[in-house]
This record gives sequence, C-alpha cells and structure tokens, in this order.
Amino acid sequence: MKTIRVEWNALLLASALLTSVAVQAQTETPASTPTVPRVIGTINDTPATTVGSQTGATASADSLPDAQLDRAVAALEKGDKAASAQALQSGIAAVEAEAKAKPSSFKDKILGQVGKLKTLLPLITGGGLGSGVLGNAVGLTKLASGAGRLENLMSAGSLIGKASQLTSGLNGLSSAMSVLGGGASAGQSLVSTALAGVGKLNQGGMVAKAAEPAVKNQIGSVLNFVKGAL
Repeated sequence: MKTIRVEWNALLLASALLTSVAVQAQTETPASTPTVPRVIGTINDTPATTVGSQTGATASADSLPDAQLDRAVAALEKGDKAASAQALQSGIAAVEAEAKAKPSSFKDKILGQVGKLKTLLPLITGGGLGSGVLGNAVGLTKLASGAGRLENLMSAGSLIGKASQLTSGLNGLSSAMSVLGGGASAGQSLVSTALAGVGKLNQGGMVAKAAEPAVKNQIGSVLNFVKGAL
C-alpha cells in the first residue's frame, strides 16, 4: 500500500508540474506577439507624414521670376539697397533662364529688357537709382516675359480647360501695361475683350469650342500690341 501511495503522489506531482509549465508558456507567448505590429505601424506612419509635408512645402515655395523683380522694387522703396540688389540679381537670372529654356517670339525683347536691368543693378548699391526708375524697368520686363509665357500657352494646343491660366496671364499683362502711361488704355481694352472671350471657355461643350478661335485672335491682338509697345 505504501508503494502504491508513493507512486500515486509522484504522478500527481508530475501532472502539476506539466500544467504549470503549459500555463506559463501560454501566458508569455501572446504577450510578445501584439508588440510587433504596433512597433512596425508606428515606424511606417511617421515617415509618410513627414515626406508629405516636406513635399507640400517645397511646392508652395515655387514662384515666377516676376515675384523676385517686384521684391527688388519694394525693398528699394523701403531703402533696403542690399535686399533690393539681391532680389534683382535673382530675378534677372530667373527671367533670363526662363526665356532661354522656353523660347518664344518675345525672347529677344525679354533679353533686351533683362540687359537694361543689368545696367541698373550696380546703381542700386551706389545710391544713384530711384525706385521709380527701377519700377518702370521691371514693369517692361514683366510685360515682355508675361507675353512670352502667354504665347507659349497659346501654342501648346487647345485653350479649352486653360481659362484660369489665360485669365492670370492676361491680368498680369494688363497690370504691367501701367508703365506705358497713356498708351496703356488701348492695350488694356484689348485685354478686357480677350478676358470676356476666355470666360466662355469655362462653359464647356459647343460653347467653348465655338469661342476658342475668337479667343485665340483676341489674345493674338494683345500680344501684337505688347510687341509694338516694347
């Protein structure tokens, strides 16, 4: 009987040990499993957000060369000659590069106006240049470069679907025409006519198709006026 009792106690002890080991294994294993996807998910999400925000910031920093030229005039009006010279130098380089990279029939006129700006550049730091003179030269440069961009847009194919770009370009030319003094009114009248036609391009369908040839002629008249004025 003692032998049977000892054997029975040994069996109970072994069974208890096996149960304890099994429970411990079940407790430890799931604890480590969910930590893997959490760590991976956190790492993957962070770079995606960072890259997206950096890309957006870069795109919003882009601007036309005209913006640099305007900054040069504004800085000179405030008496900041160093900032004016720096902005003018940057604007000159950008306008010149654009004219050569995207040539139009206005290329020579653009480069001619750029040449005039280059002669004014050393006068800024020397104190012999007023903001009025610089503003007039910048206005003529913007008139030439804006006409070149508009011509390139015209030659890129159908104008349907490009109403916003055409409107922006025409408004820019109308603003730049102010440097022409009394001669500006004729050109601005042509711009107004063209803008009225451009509005029809937004209507789509047959209306837009019917309006497109007239709009091309109207914008062509604006560009011819600019060529004559320059």
